[in-house]
Amino acid sequence: MIHSIEIDGFKSIVSQELTLGRVNCLIGANGVGKSNFLEAIGVLGAAANGRVDDEALLRRGVRPGLPRLYKSSFETAQVPVHIGLCAKGEHGATFRVSLLNPLENPEPAWSYKTERLVDDQGEIVSDGVRNKRNLTPTAGLAALKLVEVEPARPAADLMSRLQNFAIYSPNTPTLRGMVGDPQSRQPLGLSGGGLAEGFAEFRKTVLEADEDLLDSVLGLIDWVADIQTTTSAGALLSPSVARTKEVLKFTDRFMRKSRNTLTAYDASEGALYVLFCAILCLSPHSPALFAIDNLDQALNPRLVARLAQRISEWLTRSGDKQLVFTAHNPAVLDGLDLADPDTRLFAVERNNHGYTILRRIELTPQLQALNESYPLSRLWLMGRLGAVPNV
Repeated sequence: MIHSIEIDGFKSIVSQELTLGRVNCLIGANGVGKSNFLEAIGVLGAAANGRVDDEALLRRGVRPGLPRLYKSSFETAQVPVHIGLCAKGEHGATFRVSLLNPLENPEPAWSYKTERLVDDQGEIVSDGVRNKRNLTPTAGLAALKLVEVEPARPAADLMSRLQNFAIYSPNTPTLRGMVGDPQSRQPLGLSGGGLAEGFAEFRKTVLEADEDLLDSVLGLIDWVADIQTTTSAGALLSPSVARTKEVLKFTDRFMRKSRNTLTAYDASEGALYVLFCAILCLSPHSPALFAIDNLDQALNPRLVARLAQRISEWLTRSGDKQLVFTAHNPAVLDGLDLADPDTRLFAVERNNHGYTILRRIELTPQLQALNESYPLSRLWLMGRLGAVPNV
């Protein structure tokens, strides 16, 4: 797994290092910089893949913007010359990069100032590589050197995780299949596109081999007896409704058998979000490191708490996946086991200068004593955890 991320000079983050677990939840008021942290990893992922430009960033779910919007720009601090990003993984694997894009004369692609890729077996790319001759400044050297590195080497694993990283922001119309997904991927698009096709493959490769996993998914949707997909949806959908090749088919356990089949157009949006999260956590085709921005949207408080608990179980079961997600619903916290070292909760706030500060909330004896009387959701609303808006 990736153990830590370092960020310098990116948007509202002047300088921060975050130590990650398997499940990582970011809470805080609107506009404090939670999504900026996710996007910094997206930029680092593009750099690991060898090119940082609008296409590479959009592919990873990073919002496109002018170069001056990516660099920290505060009244109390000098605008940094470059953006510095670093990821550290297993066995000393480290990828560090500094990126340039002049504010007054921006280029289509960002330039690499320095790169460094190392692990416990030695150095692959060293600092200052741009001083060498005949190198294209906009092409990452570390990405090119990977063809000479054994896939099992720790540095190669770290780079693969970064290269495939993506920020998912699902929305209900896309999950229902009513609109297309501008960023399609396997097994799901970044907005939730291809949910029916993703679930068909997921059920075939994962759920049919483990009935307990199917029960853990269906257990979160109390009205559903079963979920299947079909390519013959003529009797289930109006002729005026656009449809994909595969269509989700929910069986409602309370309705009459002749009228108990629903599609994604009719089913509750909560059921669609649950399927979306389950596929990302358990599918062998989803990224090893991924983010979900606003995990809790469209979900009932009790459901989102149970979903957060299941996500931890699913990721542990998948073996090597990591998730970073943002949330605003306090109930999410009640699904997190802070006694588990692989589960991390971070408060995101802005200090007096406006800088984004990320602080891990650990289960100290004081917090544990409070937690015996109040759930974490209540403690957050009471202001005991910080990360609440100053309104």
